Amino acid sequence: MELALVVAVVVIALAFDYTNGFHDAANAIATSISTRALTPRVALAMAAICNFVGALLGTEVAETVGKGIINTPAGEHGLVIVLSALLGAITWNLITWYFGLPSSSSHALIGGLVGAGLASSSVVLWSGIVDKVVIPMVMSPAIGFLGAFVLMIAILWIFRRKNPGKTTRGFRLAQSLSAAAMALGHGLQDAQKTMGVIFLALLTTGHVAKGDGIPLWVKISAATAISLGTYSGGWRIMRTLGRRIIHLDPARGFASEAVAATVLYVMAIGLHAPVSTTHTITSAVMGAGATKRLSAVRWGVAKGIITAWVLTIPAAGLVAAGCYAIAHLILE
Repeated sequence: MELALVVAVVVIALAFDYTNGFHDAANAIATSISTRALTPRVALAMAAICNFVGALLGTEVAETVGKGIINTPAGEHGLVIVLSALLGAITWNLITWYFGLPSSSSHALIGGLVGAGLASSSVVLWSGIVDKVVIPMVMSPAIGFLGAFVLMIAILWIFRRKNPGKTTRGFRLAQSLSAAAMALGHGLQDAQKTMGVIFLALLTTGHVAKGDGIPLWVKISAATAISLGTYSGGWRIMRTLGRRIIHLDPARGFASEAVAATVLYVMAIGLHAPVSTTHTITSAVMGAGATKRLSAVRWGVAKGIITAWVLTIPAAGLVAAGCYAIAHLILE
């Protein structure tokens, strides 16, 4: 039974990674497609490749998720907790994907872990959650908004006397690079979260020790799953992020992607924090768009997105707690 549960957790974790890919594909490429800097298929292929490469660039975020959110008991009981957390996260991902809301897969996963942990009376590491989740959750959108706003103001001032046609063409080319950087950051952040969950499952069954690194097969399988999910698309959320918040031009698309990618790298490599790529890029899009005029941003759409952000951790946690109650009865 224990081996079967390990296999089930790994398979479901990779399924979550796949849903993360198609749910968050918009994070990297929606702005590039909406400004016609890239065609949809080229953008998806580029994002899939960069997601795969980014997933292999580090393990800091994976270690935070695997060791810094909850302490799971050993054996089958711990596996049931991890399984329930994944089911809660996947369910919330599918709900928000259906309604086209760019919510955070990262926070869905963390909410699932906390919800299943509380339902099972496991130790929840609240200090780690505050330091590595809550504070970065507030900081990354704020930095994304302000950074993109300031960068776009600087771009408008620097290029104020340049030929508009040549400037637009130049930023279309630059946006291809910023979209690739964003996709690399997405892989660096989000694929590692799945690695962390698989590591947590292996830790509960004694297949790895707490001081061990992430096994190579875990890295490659998580990188493959998220890149395949990214290539499969995610058109509902892409429309919301690329067009419904604000109609972007190439310069604003470049500003939002460049700032968002920078935030992802700093949070992953410098602070080891599992931040939301969705929160970061959406805020950056709004910040760059606000340089036209504040009324140019469709704040009603933004309000709906922010509501989904606020609900994600508790909603995924509640679903995970319900999944734990059912799984506990059936499997234990």
